[in-house]
Amino acid sequence: MIAIIDYGMGNIHSVRKALELYGAKVLVINNPKDLKNCDKAVLPGVGAFDDAMLALKKQDLISAIKEHIENKKVFLGICLGMQLLFTESQEAPGAQGLGILKGKVLRFPDRCEIKVPQIGWNQIKIQNPKSKIQNVCPLLKDIPDNSYVYFCHSFYPAPEDENVIAATTDYGINFSSIIWQDNIYGAQFHPEKSQSIGLRMLENFVNL
Repeated sequence: MIAIIDYGMGNIHSVRKALELYGAKVLVINNPKDLKNCDKAVLPGVGAFDDAMLALKKQDLISAIKEHIENKKVFLGICLGMQLLFTESQEAPGAQGLGILKGKVLRFPDRCEIKVPQIGWNQIKIQNPKSKIQNVCPLLKDIPDNSYVYFCHSFYPAPEDENVIAATTDYGINFSSIIWQDNIYGAQFHPEKSQSIGLRMLENFVNL
């Protein structure tokens, strides 16, 4: 069973429809008890970092998410849901993220050659850190390097440990667009809106 965590800030319908396309049993949850009965979880997200953390806190979901991950159950954060995995964000000084991965969420620099937010299609460059030289992130199975996916964001995560970066994207700077650490996955883009490439990633997620 795959849980989609509904805290009022995510694209629930599109994610659910995409997962069910590949035979997944999906449960949309908004309380911690239901999360315990699922072996995978998806945290989508659209909106502000501090508002999202406040919503998770109000629904008592923070400790449940951390417990899910600590129990080595598979977890996928999408867009803001990926950013929330980190310690803090420039978007909301003083607000604390989930702190599951060390690092900050940064805003794209103000440069005349790029528009902020980034909205539209861009490429992912698959990374192979030395510690994973024989492995490719399971979400990227059969995904060609330099594939195009759909982004909509002004902020991006900057992990302290570069070994968790599974793919990068160039938008004025190179930023981490996919992260992977053990049972933890994150996509800064929206796989549910990324046509065949994104759907293949979600199929890979279902098959983990």
